[in-house]
Amino acid sequence: MYLQQRLDLLEKLGNYILSDNENWLNALEKAHRENGWFTPEFIKLAFHNISTGFLQRNKLQEWIDQYDFSEETATPKNVGIIMAGNIPLVGFHDFLCVFVSGHRQTIKTSSKDEILIRHLVNIMYGLDGRVQDLVSFADMLKGCDAYIATGSNNSSRYFEYYFGKYAHIIRRNRTSVGILSGDETMKELFKLADDVYQYFGLGCRNVTKVYVPQQYDFVPMLEAFKKYTYLADHNKYRNNYDYQLALLIMNKQYYMTNGSIILHEHSSEFSAISRLNYEFYSDLEKVIPSLAGNKDIQCIMGKGYLPFGTAQYPGLNDYADGVDTMLFLRDL
Repeated sequence: MYLQQRLDLLEKLGNYILSDNENWLNALEKAHRENGWFTPEFIKLAFHNISTGFLQRNKLQEWIDQYDFSEETATPKNVGIIMAGNIPLVGFHDFLCVFVSGHRQTIKTSSKDEILIRHLVNIMYGLDGRVQDLVSFADMLKGCDAYIATGSNNSSRYFEYYFGKYAHIIRRNRTSVGILSGDETMKELFKLADDVYQYFGLGCRNVTKVYVPQQYDFVPMLEAFKKYTYLADHNKYRNNYDYQLALLIMNKQYYMTNGSIILHEHSSEFSAISRLNYEFYSDLEKVIPSLAGNKDIQCIMGKGYLPFGTAQYPGLNDYADGVDTMLFLRDL
């Protein structure tokens, strides 16, 4: 397939995602049944963002023009992709990059998120049979020319062992933080709630820690966060909330809560589901350098950084771990 044909096909896929096709709606329902964290609300959020943020023809063309790919890939490689499953279709961007680049790909899906990507690829098979020569699935990846693997800090060590001698991108745990000045409006705090709660906080772009000035008043934040009080009715989320609350109570540690999230002072950027860490600062200029060089940080939300409420709306150029996947694929 020529590059422009691949872009045409992706545009059609974007239109399909936004449709009310019965097969598509059934796939969404099946994905929810298979994984309780994939609520219909958050599945639809993920697909709306993919369709409008990734699969618009003008955006795709502007993105690919940066890399000087030829219309036809002369010597396509086979790229093995190991996808994560923490949020719906979290591996779609890797799939998209390899498909647009003209290389072939073999995908190992996460057991937590295999229905959605398989369904979309099957739709692409139906739209153009040549896709079957470019995209396939396997339970075990062997014999690929390059690898893109996403997992935890623990699994990354295995990826390094198995794939280290090949061209590779290996991703580890990451998270995101927010920097507050103390004069945020309620509207901004409502948007911060999206960055914290969407996908139950399971994504690397979710804010799991905030930096706040000394004497910060947490009451407006807790009020704004009541926007997501209904998540406390979700069984899996509630179990995590109750467990984290019990730990703090038993250890006689200070916390604040609004019934759906627990605020706790802690130095780590990573926090458990249903918990948001915070840290006071007296001089913001001392905080910023430590964050800029921190490889655990995916996004920084706040004034002068990414706007509150945009964490889960990445663009085509927002590469995980800051590694340009398209440059990697172009240079294979």
